[in-house]
Formats: sequence, structure tokens, C-alpha cells
Amino acid sequence: MVFLNPVILASVLLLFAELCFAGTSAMVKHLTPEVPFFHLVFFRNLFAFLILIPWLIRKRHTAFRTTQLRLHIFRGIAGVGAMYLFFLVISQVSLAKATLVLLMAPFLIPVISYFWLKERISARLWFAISLGFFGVLIFLNPFSGPLPAVMLLAVLAAALAASTKTIIRQMASTESPSKIVFYFSFFATVVTAIPVIVDWQTLSLKLWLGVATMGLFAVLGQLTMTRAFSIAPPSQVGVFTYSSVLFAGLIGYLIWGEAFTWNMFLGSLIIIAAGYAAIRHSRGPSAASAPMPTSEPVVSAPARHDAKNKQS
Repeated sequence: MVFLNPVILASVLLLFAELCFAGTSAMVKHLTPEVPFFHLVFFRNLFAFLILIPWLIRKRHTAFRTTQLRLHIFRGIAGVGAMYLFFLVISQVSLAKATLVLLMAPFLIPVISYFWLKERISARLWFAISLGFFGVLIFLNPFSGPLPAVMLLAVLAAALAASTKTIIRQMASTESPSKIVFYFSFFATVVTAIPVIVDWQTLSLKLWLGVATMGLFAVLGQLTMTRAFSIAPPSQVGVFTYSSVLFAGLIGYLIWGEAFTWNMFLGSLIIIAAGYAAIRHSRGPSAASAPMPTSEPVVSAPARHDAKNKQS
């Protein structure tokens, strides 16, 4: 029997997970002309919550026991806001651009932690952060013409996503990763159900199949990423999370004919290099603030990586 090297296996699984997340975004873009995006946000959260039912059954009433209810609520508000904005942005711009801007979140986490948690940022990490933002600038190429106003919402989504990760860092000392994930999934499912109930739109069988496909991609990506980070640490394979922008670009080109230009490719390479530098930095003892990548607005939880902490 042939056994793959754990790092190679984890890398393959992570690439597959990112392909699934890109597929989730593609289904959101495909469905939004006929399905209100707030319906899609609700179903995305509902599918994530269903994964946690076995854990909820096992924990029963203790699942809700917490000393950090205020932070859970703040995290829920920021996370749901990020998801609403991200789904809205996907419907307005190319998949690659939406995914790319969301990947700014890991580079915002240390900055937020610096001002909020008073955590020190080393010179190497500042360099990685600066390089990451430079890559974003190259990718978006604002000098070729004005950027769509909706991209400001994408940046706001990234900032909110980064805020959720910073809040998680505060909770990590007293809350288990599973409880952090559970509280967000429960909060997000309940809150996003409200506009759906108020303004329900009947879906055809074809649309239901599309929604189910979106949920399947999201669940597969979530479970596969969890497995990947249980095999190898983020410091060794986390850089492959940045492959999401390449998958998104490929899907966007094949399905909608969205251009993926040389500056987008170059910008992606710079961002991947910056992400790799930040992840390598996180192996050191003073790297508490090092950003870990995630291509989902709030793929769930973590005290990083999100996926790793999604384990029950």
C-alpha cells in the first residue's frame, strides 16, 4: 500500500478545498440573477450549521455554556456582515476580483491586532503585509481606469472578516474551537433566516438543485480543509489557500468569459509570495499576529487556521 507524504496529501486536499470554495462562489454568481443573495447567505449558513448537529447532540445543553457571549455576538455581527457583502460583491464583479479582495483579510488581521490587542508586529511581518497590499494593487490595476464602487464593499467585507478573526483571538483562551464555530453558525443561521422569512421567494426545482450544489461545494470544501489541516500544519501548506484566486479566475473565464490579465496573474503571484512569507514567519515564537489565509468570508472559525479549528 502506497502512503503519500502527509504534506503532499494535505496540499492536495487543500487545493481541492479551495476549488470547492471557488465553486461555491461560482454558484452564488450563477444563482443571484434569480435567487435573492440574502437567501443564498441563509442557505450557506444553514448547510454549515447542519455539519455541527452531531457535535450539538453530543454536547446538548452545555453547547451554549459560555463566558464570552458579548464577543460571540460581536463576531456574529461582523461575520454575517462580511458574508452579505461578499455575496453581493460576487454578483457585481468577476470571481477573481471578489476572491482576491477577500484575501486581503489575512493581511489586515495583524494591523487590527496591533491597535486592538496591542500585539507587536515584527519587521518581517510588516514587509509581508506591505508586499501583500502591493500585490492587490498590481492585481486590481486602478491606474487603468476607475474601480467599480462595489469594490469598496469588497474591502469592507475583508475588514469585517479580519475583525472576526481578531475577536476569535480574544476568545481562544477560554472558548474551544468547536464552541466558537457553533456559536457563529447558530447566530448566523438564525439572523440570516429573518429576511428570508420576511421576503420569501419560491424556488423552482432547478434553483433548488443550484442551491443544493452551492451547499455541497461549501460543505466539501469545509470538511476537506479541516482534514488537510489535521494532517499538516498551516505553516507548511497554508500557502495553497491562495490558489482560490487562480481557481476563481479559471472558472470565471470558462463560464462567463471574464478576463484574467497579466497584471492579475502577476498580482496573484506577489500575494502568494507575501502569504508564504507571512506563514513562514508564523512558525516563529513571536508570530502571534501572523496572518493565515482563508478564501471564505467566515469559513468558520479559528484561532487560526479557520478550518483547523472547525474540528469537533
